[in-house]
Amino acid sequence: MSKAALRTDADFEAFYERHWKYVYRLCFTYMKSEADAEDCTEDVFVKVLTGEYAFSDETHQRKWLAVTAINLCKDRLKSYARRNVGSIDDDMMPEPEVPAAEDQTDVLEAVMALPPKLKDVIWLYYYEGYATDEIARALGRPPSTVRNQMKDARNLLKNTLGGDPR
Repeated sequence: MSKAALRTDADFEAFYERHWKYVYRLCFTYMKSEADAEDCTEDVFVKVLTGEYAFSDETHQRKWLAVTAINLCKDRLKSYARRNVGSIDDDMMPEPEVPAAEDQTDVLEAVMALPPKLKDVIWLYYYEGYATDEIARALGRPPSTVRNQMKDARNLLKNTLGGDPR
């Protein structure tokens, strides 16, 4: 889909309707807050609307949306404001509720608890279906680094969850 294909409000609305749930679920897994996930999702679609992006097909669209959403979430989590918001004790805050459509398993929780570099490669490989070379290109890392991070992540998951990760 080229930029020309999103010229009208109806074209963009159709694009948004096809992809918003996918982007929101991805953002929610990182942000663990409905409001923050909604903000990040909105930011992703603002980038699409205001950018000059040309997508070759539906797969390219989903890959771009995933990488953009992950990067936006990571940036927001790293921001100074996010780390220092308010003085309310975190123990006093209720846990954010997971939307009913989400089925958080022990595996997903363990994946989300991984360090960010490892979480990204595991998420893109197992949940998004990217090949390691595609992940390397998308994240700007050498393919050997991605494969090593996959190995490290699998070992951590094996230790966390017990058993053989295969």
